[in-house]
Amino acid sequence: MPKNYLKKFIPNPEKLRQSKALGLLGSQIYEANLWHLNRRSVARAFFNGLFWAFIPMPFQMLASALFAIPLRANIPLSIALVWITNPLTMPFVFYFNYKVGMLILGYQDEKDFQLSVEWIWDKMEHIWLPLYTGSIVSGLIVGAISYATITILWRLHVIKRWKERKLRNSK
Repeated sequence: MPKNYLKKFIPNPEKLRQSKALGLLGSQIYEANLWHLNRRSVARAFFNGLFWAFIPMPFQMLASALFAIPLRANIPLSIALVWITNPLTMPFVFYFNYKVGMLILGYQDEKDFQLSVEWIWDKMEHIWLPLYTGSIVSGLIVGAISYATITILWRLHVIKRWKERKLRNSK
């Protein structure tokens, strides 16, 4: 199961307590659910991490980690999922978000659209609203779908394990 594989990469709670940098965030950062892999913390991490992955901003990982605390989401997984949007996927995801925002706001399509940094900076005053509107809506939808999917798949896996155990015990 992926849970056992991922456990190798999650830090030890005692090592976390020794880190002075994490102490600035208060005692909530040491709560067990923020570091353990269980159905709720993983599903919340998927919602949180994928939401922030869709938001075009610097320090997405920091935002994801900070929001994981009140959401009670697994922090390492929340941070890792932000990397869904990396330098290779970012242009496609953000262009999709821009198109979603244009559709939601009812704006006309840009005829001279160019997927270049110069064009984007030049047109930022016109494209920021559809870009961020589409990013928030897309992030919420993808996050909600991933939350539901993880919850259902986890539950199905538990049911399957219970049935296998029951079958083994009945023999």
